[in-house]
Amino acid sequence: MSYLPPPQLQTLAIHADQPDHNEVESYPAAPPISMSTTFRHPHPDSELAKNGISMEERPENPAIHVYSRYTQETRLRAESVINKMVGGHALLYSSGLSAAASALDFYMPSTIAIRRGYFGVHAVIHKYCAGRNVKVIDLDDDYPVSDGAPATGDSDRRHGATLVWVETPLNPTGEARDMEHYARRAHEANGYMVVDATLAPPPLQDPFRHGVDMIMHSGTKYFGGHSDLLMGVLAVQSYKNFKHLWEERSENGRVPGNLETYLLLRSLRTMPLRVLRQSETATKLVKFLYSLTEGQKSDANVPVEIAHGRVIKQVWHSSLQPRVTLDEELEDTVRENHDFDPSSQLPLGGSPTFGILVSNETYAKYLSHYLSYFIPATSLGGVESLIEQRVLASPDIDPRILRISVGLEDFEDLKADLMAAMTRLVEEHSPSCVSIK
Repeated sequence: MSYLPPPQLQTLAIHADQPDHNEVESYPAAPPISMSTTFRHPHPDSELAKNGISMEERPENPAIHVYSRYTQETRLRAESVINKMVGGHALLYSSGLSAAASALDFYMPSTIAIRRGYFGVHAVIHKYCAGRNVKVIDLDDDYPVSDGAPATGDSDRRHGATLVWVETPLNPTGEARDMEHYARRAHEANGYMVVDATLAPPPLQDPFRHGVDMIMHSGTKYFGGHSDLLMGVLAVQSYKNFKHLWEERSENGRVPGNLETYLLLRSLRTMPLRVLRQSETATKLVKFLYSLTEGQKSDANVPVEIAHGRVIKQVWHSSLQPRVTLDEELEDTVRENHDFDPSSQLPLGGSPTFGILVSNETYAKYLSHYLSYFIPATSLGGVESLIEQRVLASPDIDPRILRISVGLEDFEDLKADLMAAMTRLVEEHSPSCVSIK
């Protein structure tokens, strides 16, 4: 008998949910889609019925399915693949925000420490706090130490403890935050830390390795990868906590649809390959765009009218960390830890999503519409590159900020597209009415 070494991530993405061929001699290479919401009960004289129908005992591997709000074959297969990818116990939800709401319901914190990040999560937190005595503080404030009240059932959690919510890499800038630093502070206060790792899914980072208690993803983005499904993911390392999350999901009904789950399972097969390629291309684009900022040496082939900060004032991305605070710095970014070196936290590369600051609002308004390969649209993580003037989705953000999500197009094509769009932008909307010859 030959023994194989542990499989790598890309192999797991394809085979983690595959049946054991020693037990199942023949099965379809592409898993079948299960669309049913309800399932026939076993005959009352059968062994299954005599032993009792108990999904709670092993919800990740039930003897039978009863109703898709509890368990369903396609969802179990997708979750088993994600389990291997994140190194924990994962559950799927109907959207990223439903996963975020479920995380809050699970911990029931009395204090939430958070700063910046996706506006939708802040809206979910605001809704959670309504009618409750919950305090929202900054990530770098002092965390109140609380033992919290024991949660119901056999669980590792304590209700009422401080919950530290860290998004890293950060939306919309792609900057990385120090997970170990915030996890340590959370645990010193007898609290918990949730990391929203949406912008850097496996294989880019492994939050559990840095002391995180729970990982949250908007699976709509890189897990889905094709801009055609809504999905949320929560993952924990404790099996007891997984079972409680499963019970609560069964009660609140935040499960994803069957078709969306099948599309997700299809997408997981290529996710490691997609994400690594997108990260590589994004890092090259970041380097190019950064060369166009003030004080940087631009490529000789770049027209002088789009160099030296005339169009691009600032670029944010983890590949530029650690970095110094620039003169053209937004007030809230000054609070971030620019001294943090994320290379060990993101050993294979930074997020395929990053942010840029252009020199005026007019440029921000028109640049995305002068591009051919970038689609002016919200969201991120798809195979197509997207660009968005972020104020259109988040009204409280500086209108000069653009968020770029890099897809699978060729780097040289994307670079040429950006250069052509910036050249046209200056020709048609330059404040000084300079015409490029």
